[in-house]
Amino acid sequence: MSVTGRALATTLVLCGLGAAACGGTGGTDLARERGPVPAADAGSGPATGTSPADGADAPAGDGAADGTDGPATGAANDPAVSPASRTAGSRPLTGKVVVVDPGHNGQNYRHPAEINKKVNVLTQWKACDTTGTATANGYSEAAFTWDVSQRLTAILKSRGATVKLTRANNSGVGPCITQRAAIGNRAKADAAISVHADGSSTANHGFHVIMPRKIGGPVDPVVGASKRLGLSVRDAFRRGTGLAYSTYIGRQALDYRNDLGGLNLSTVPKIFIECGNMKNPAEAAKFQRAAFRQRVALSLADGLQAYLR
Repeated sequence: MSVTGRALATTLVLCGLGAAACGGTGGTDLARERGPVPAADAGSGPATGTSPADGADAPAGDGAADGTDGPATGAANDPAVSPASRTAGSRPLTGKVVVVDPGHNGQNYRHPAEINKKVNVLTQWKACDTTGTATANGYSEAAFTWDVSQRLTAILKSRGATVKLTRANNSGVGPCITQRAAIGNRAKADAAISVHADGSSTANHGFHVIMPRKIGGPVDPVVGASKRLGLSVRDAFRRGTGLAYSTYIGRQALDYRNDLGGLNLSTVPKIFIECGNMKNPAEAAKFQRAAFRQRVALSLADGLQAYLR
């Protein structure tokens, strides 16, 4: 998000303002299906582009919405793409279904009543969705996750996978965390990944993968598979991006949760990844470079492929 226009309004509502703003613990705002955000005098009007209930098989090609340095167009042909995805006739993921969930949405901050609506995630009631966090200069998590998810979609498709996105663009609201899980379930996905970036204190850095715990609910049968998926993605992400394991949450970049609706309600192997800390200046600078976002997407694709093959 640019520092002009929406930035002032966004600053008033983003969970990235601190742990207390969205119920975070352990020194991080996490912005993951956290508590309600306050209403902001940020304008109103109908939301556009809310995801269809069964997921969006959207093209990977729309640029980042917030004035960053390049769209995701042509991600499958990017020089950073690994040899496996460039080799003619190499489609190792043919027959596999992957659901990619770009965290948050670009207009969530304009519609607090909608995203603050409570939904049941089995272990508690939580807000339908949240705004996410942002860098110090206003590049939003929603824009980052949308851009990376488009790039990831292009790479996975080039390797033969069928890919469903949980939202169709970055100019809508939601969908709710319950719907995001349902999209993966209906697709009978072989793997699902929710793409995020964290918003902790500036000294904290590094990425971590969030995996489900058993809760006596629908996720229980896939907890083991989700762990295997998480390990594959963690290892590929570390190799591909060079980012460190999180210095402030989890152990060896692994965190197990029972309070996230996107995991609790999933009947398919699913993980969340926090790609780093948008409040950390070094990581924020990386996230705003198109070439690095391509590395992030490629690393995620490699992790998914390692799990699926």
